[in-house]
Amino acid sequence: MDVNGVAAIVTGGASGLGEATARDLAAHGAKVVVADLNEEKGKAIADEIGGVFVKVDVSDEQQVQAAVDAAVATGAPLRVVVNSAGIGWATRTVNRDGSPHDLASYKKVIEVNLIGTFNGLRLGAAAIAKTEPVDEFGSRGVVINTASVAALEGQTGQIAYSSSKGGIVGMTVPAARDLAAIGVRVNTVCPGIIDTPIYGQGEQAEEFKKKLVAPVVFPKRMGRPSEFAHLVRSLVENDYMNAEVIRFDGGIRFQPK
Repeated sequence: MDVNGVAAIVTGGASGLGEATARDLAAHGAKVVVADLNEEKGKAIADEIGGVFVKVDVSDEQQVQAAVDAAVATGAPLRVVVNSAGIGWATRTVNRDGSPHDLASYKKVIEVNLIGTFNGLRLGAAAIAKTEPVDEFGSRGVVINTASVAALEGQTGQIAYSSSKGGIVGMTVPAARDLAAIGVRVNTVCPGIIDTPIYGQGEQAEEFKKKLVAPVVFPKRMGRPSEFAHLVRSLVENDYMNAEVIRFDGGIRFQPK
């Protein structure tokens, strides 16, 4: 699967892992649809890489469909969907004051992270199915979903986030089996501690990052968004990678806190 000359959708493409992936795919010849809520940043990135911006709340079916339609409208065959939009949340199941985790925030995290990924997966794959196969085996495209190491080793306070990311991990094999009939592969990446703008800047941010890096086995640093993007492209280009969940974490194993 060659990314050169194909259309690709990257949700969450205006920052962090999504931005790095959008830039990498575009640098290797893809026409990228940057799908994100951040209109100012998303448009700037899309213009810079020769792509298309679509304002998208991934939990909204119609908005995700608009991104898919924009990819089809480029005239290049849609072959790649990368679902990297997501939000974080930290609340204990029962708080120290005895109050239970509020249901509204739990639902919100599930809607954005899990349902949003499912929207990108199902709507993107349906469009990919309408393209011509690229080889004698009927290959048409690839969907890469973004989960987290927290899906496997959720920490204290990550019940909502881990649930959402665990659902993405759980979708991987059945989605790959479902979509085999139309020649679409599905893989999931579980990033660990990645150096994105979410951690802020300045002396305090750097000190916090040092603490995060402590459990990393090797190399003793945070992962880079560009490395994530490289992995995504490798999973797209390697036709025998399918139905797989890949840890991308420097060997880290999360502690309870």
